[in-house]
Amino acid sequence: MQLKNSMILATALTAGSAVARMHGHERRHAHKAHEEKRAVGDIVTAVIDGKVVSWTNEYAGGAAATATADVNVNVAAALTVADATTTATASATSTSTSTSDSSDDDETVSSASGTCSNWHDTSDSYSRSGFGEATVANLLEYIWYKGNVGNPWGSNIIEVDEDKACKYKYVVQFNGAKSDAWTIVFWNKFGPDGKLTGWYGNSALSLTINPGETKYVAFDEDTQGAWGAAKGTALPVDEYGGYSCTWGEIDFGNSGNDGWSGWDVSAIQVQMAKQEVQGMKICSHTGDGCSYITNLATKMHNAYSKAEEGVDGIGGNSVAGPVRLVVDIDYSE
Repeated sequence: MQLKNSMILATALTAGSAVARMHGHERRHAHKAHEEKRAVGDIVTAVIDGKVVSWTNEYAGGAAATATADVNVNVAAALTVADATTTATASATSTSTSTSDSSDDDETVSSASGTCSNWHDTSDSYSRSGFGEATVANLLEYIWYKGNVGNPWGSNIIEVDEDKACKYKYVVQFNGAKSDAWTIVFWNKFGPDGKLTGWYGNSALSLTINPGETKYVAFDEDTQGAWGAAKGTALPVDEYGGYSCTWGEIDFGNSGNDGWSGWDVSAIQVQMAKQEVQGMKICSHTGDGCSYITNLATKMHNAYSKAEEGVDGIGGNSVAGPVRLVVDIDYSE
């Protein structure tokens, strides 16, 4: 369904240096709330990215097979968001995904010159080989910030070989499960439609990672996105079609945030869908800034469960510069 919103987010938004140095969940997270049907004229309250917002319901139509939500945002000097239309596009299924790919799955596209002694080495300059054209950031605030999504969409996220990984500025190493092949799907926060729909069936890159296998993924400057990982050949989805598994969320070289980077593990989406929580751990390659959730969410550290939905500042972060992360899927202790 479509709800026309008139939202004023004056209470939680502050201008100045505090905004410029917000390095946590607020910039990465965009899990959507889906409200039950309300009558025309009812006041609807929802939590969107941890902020409580209210609007008058103007929707009077019948049941729809898909839920849509367009986001048109005007941010005034006082950080007032008004007359926004919030949508979420989805197919009503709860078992597997149908992904819209902008790049070939499981294809290493890096052609950077030279090789690496160690995948996590750093240097003074980095390659963009294999990436598409970088898109320009819109410089809006908080979840409305849209950085580089690649042109074509999703070409800002590529698989690279281990001996090329150090040639890229933002690289993540993925370690496979102890048993079973898993699927990892990557997406930008903003979907190909330019809206906050990146996790609704979209795939910038999809990998199959076998037990004991290690893969490397490079991200272009100013990328905000996430990945989901699940056993089998597809990610589970909720009733709205959004990926309902444990997420790894990243924000690399945010141009609206002085080039800072951040990351976290989140089980919000899977717990909202009341599905099984997959384990995942993200740390810097030096072992710092760890965020993890174990299988079935039996243990959690510096990460997001449904209970932390409105909390900011959880996860790891880094000042401007190269980032090297290590991800363990199917994580348990």
